[in-house]
Amino acid sequence: MERTIEIGKKYRHFKGNLYKVIDIVNDSESNNDEEFKKVVIYQALYGDNLKWARPYDLFNSLVDREKYPDVEQEYRFEEVDE
Repeated sequence: MERTIEIGKKYRHFKGNLYKVIDIVNDSESNNDEEFKKVVIYQALYGDNLKWARPYDLFNSLVDREKYPDVEQEYRFEEVDE
C-alpha cells in the first residue's frame, strides 16, 4: 500500500528537523497529456520557517541506505503525532 502525504500534517525529515505540509500542487512543467506530477509545498517548523517545494515522489521516498546507513527512519519524511 502506497503512503499518502497529507496537507496540514507534520513530518520529520530523516536528519531530524520538523516540517508542516502546506499544500500539494501540480507541476506545470510535467504535463504529458495524461497527468501532472505532484509537488509538495512544506514549511520548516524551525529557524526562519522557510517554505520549500519537493516532488511528491521524492518527499515520499525511502532513505538511501547506501548513503545514510545509520539512519533509523525508513522514509525521507515520516509523519509525527501532534
